[in-house]
Amino acid sequence: MSTPNPPRTALRSALTALAVLLAALFLAPPPASAAPVPPATFTEVTGFGANPSNLRMWAYAPANVSARPAVLVAVHWCGGSATDMYNGSEYKSLADRYGFVVVYPSVTRASKCWDVASPQALKRGGGSDPVGIKSMVDWAVTNYAADTGKIFVTGMSSGAMMTNVLLGDYPDVFAAGAAFAGVPFACFATTNGSEWNSDCANGTIIRTPQAWGDLVRGAYPGYTGPRPRMQVWHGTQDDVLRYPNFGEEIKQWTDVHGLTQTPSATDSPNGWTRTRYGGTGDQAPVEAISIQTGHNVYASGMGARVLTFFGLTPDPGPGNPNPTGPCKVTSSVSAWNTGLTNSVTLTNTGTAALSGWRLTFTLPAGQTITNGWGATYAPASGAVTATNAAYNAALAPGASVTVGYQASHTGNAAAPSAFSLNGTACA
Repeated sequence: MSTPNPPRTALRSALTALAVLLAALFLAPPPASAAPVPPATFTEVTGFGANPSNLRMWAYAPANVSARPAVLVAVHWCGGSATDMYNGSEYKSLADRYGFVVVYPSVTRASKCWDVASPQALKRGGGSDPVGIKSMVDWAVTNYAADTGKIFVTGMSSGAMMTNVLLGDYPDVFAAGAAFAGVPFACFATTNGSEWNSDCANGTIIRTPQAWGDLVRGAYPGYTGPRPRMQVWHGTQDDVLRYPNFGEEIKQWTDVHGLTQTPSATDSPNGWTRTRYGGTGDQAPVEAISIQTGHNVYASGMGARVLTFFGLTPDPGPGNPNPTGPCKVTSSVSAWNTGLTNSVTLTNTGTAALSGWRLTFTLPAGQTITNGWGATYAPASGAVTATNAAYNAALAPGASVTVGYQASHTGNAAAPSAFSLNGTACA
């Protein structure tokens, strides 16, 4: 016996209900999506993609993150961590100012050093740390709709070596890099599983420009696209990764760009020696900065110069990365095995006189102030506030005051970062 057709009124009701449901699905606005990480919060990210060497990832996105932001990968030194890089550099405060996203990779192997030596690391898609970092970049691009033409990387020491490696492995991903106290791509190469190459560290591996360039080109055979620009920094008295590596990096990256080793421009900002190759402006293909200092070459204010090279900020000018700000700070660190002193000069670049001041800054991880002069300092580590003494409370427009402190450290003797005067960021 056949089933009777439903009554016409019931059919009409069913069709009406279906129309209402379809309207709800297709006409209603989509629910608001949550930010990938909480704004203005240093946050660990998991499940970011292929990660053959078990790296960890942290990210920082400012509250005012730009539409289609740039992405900066900030790579820590040997023995450090993502947290150390976050606390020991200026990129968080610069991200707040300019709206880009920062990715902080972190090593989990016992040495806390990056793999810049294995055959896997020195080949595009070969495995090890570069693959994990590339996955972090992909995560940031996807989750923030980032501008793929504005992906950058910077690092210190082992992180500077990784900067060289990433530019070699992924020239189609990174627009530019900045390496503080590093070595050329593949200089640290080993085949016995060792993470350390003494010949390279001691600056005794000397090659022709073409030989260095061929090592970079060999990481991604057949690639014919544009190459990332490179900025290299090195201390003339570096006793960890010795100074000849600076010249070898210049040879490598000028050859990669098809340039000679004859500078297009030479100048001396802040008493440094800066040479530019293939151009005379802020975004020359290769820029090299030599400083009369040791291995800990990075200091406050250099992050702004990195961003200028990347094309994310205007030229900060000699000694003043933010000439329109209310204050300028210069910091001069003298370090030994477990301790350091830092002389800090604060200049009131605003238009109003100060009758009292509080200078806040962030000490790198492992540093603890043991005594100070010209101000009171509290707490002794982390985010520190220096409060004026009675005799130097008044600070007229254009006037400066010099204070300082002595501190212990556990290996990182870098200058503090994120200076603010009475709550407003300084240059």
